Amino acid sequence: MAIITVNKLNSLGEIKIQYQGEIIERLADGIIIQAYWEHPLKDLGYTSFEPGDRFIEYYYTHQWFNIFDISNARNVRKGWYCNIAEPADIQDDQIKQKDLLLDVWVDPEGSTLLLDEDEFERDTTLDNSQRRGARKGLHDLLQMIASQITPFSFKPLAEKQSVE
Repeated sequence: MAIITVNKLNSLGEIKIQYQGEIIERLADGIIIQAYWEHPLKDLGYTSFEPGDRFIEYYYTHQWFNIFDISNARNVRKGWYCNIAEPADIQDDQIKQKDLLLDVWVDPEGSTLLLDEDEFERDTTLDNSQRRGARKGLHDLLQMIASQITPFSFKPLAEKQSVE
């Protein structure tokens, strides 16, 4: 499988986080990769990221967000973590994307939790274009979730067989 480097940038374009993933599919307007949580346990309150958690990550060149479909090592979906971000710059060997502070957590049943709204409002590094894009991205993302457009499917990853 082809490896790609993900560069999560702050609003000024400085690298915040860098890691590698495997390319699953290149899309006309984006890319889907797979990566694994390789850090210590991170408890966020509403969910936790644990070593071995699998992230199927969706990056788009024309959308102001990315989506991480997260499951544990037993392939049980934890939910979706969505970053409001500038459209991704996708190259052959790397992805660059500027994070715009707002995040959305979607649990396996489809309930949403808007995160970091206060941080977004207080931030002084975002310009007006980034703020407009972030609001549009949040609106578009919430519509996508409500309509259950791929990758949002509120069914278990491993479909249960019915007992007859």
